[in-house]
Amino acid sequence: MTEVSTKKETVVETVKMQDGRLVDFPGKKRLQKESFVSPSGSVSVRLDFRNGETRVFTLPTNLIAKFAGHGAEQKLGDEIAGVEDIDDATIAVDELIGRLNVGEWGIKREGSGMSGTSILLRAMVEVTGKPVAAIKAYLATKTAAWKQAARNSDKFRDTVVRLEAEKAKGKVKVELTAEDEAEIDAIV
Repeated sequence: MTEVSTKKETVVETVKMQDGRLVDFPGKKRLQKESFVSPSGSVSVRLDFRNGETRVFTLPTNLIAKFAGHGAEQKLGDEIAGVEDIDDATIAVDELIGRLNVGEWGIKREGSGMSGTSILLRAMVEVTGKPVAAIKAYLATKTAAWKQAARNSDKFRDTVVRLEAEKAKGKVKVELTAEDEAEIDAIV
């Protein structure tokens, strides 16, 4: 049986900008942004709008540190988008900080790659007796698929299951009663 893709191809509109450049705007994107550092060290941001308008903003030198701080906040915060578990989020940020400290800006984390890593980390520390920092550094080099396989391995599976159960005990589970459902149905 062949699989039929239902994903629509993204439509790209090429717009001629005021200065004559051609800029592509995929899908519903209305703005393209690009930053530049001049040979003298000044930093500028060019904003190209889908209507052909362009704006260039050169950062005032007295605000460069403030802009850098804002960018760092955004970069670090973006790393945990979609990561629900707070311990996994902490590990994701730690890994990003490690990559940034060695100059790796554009390396993208695998989607959902952090999910369950904190439990795997705890299980590996418990089973092996190795230090947290060593296991954390080791896991930072592994793919999401590898981490999932390790969670399900004979060596760590039982500990992972127990730790997840312990973590789940702290969560309150709410179930709707028939009365609750009737009240919801009655809402006009």
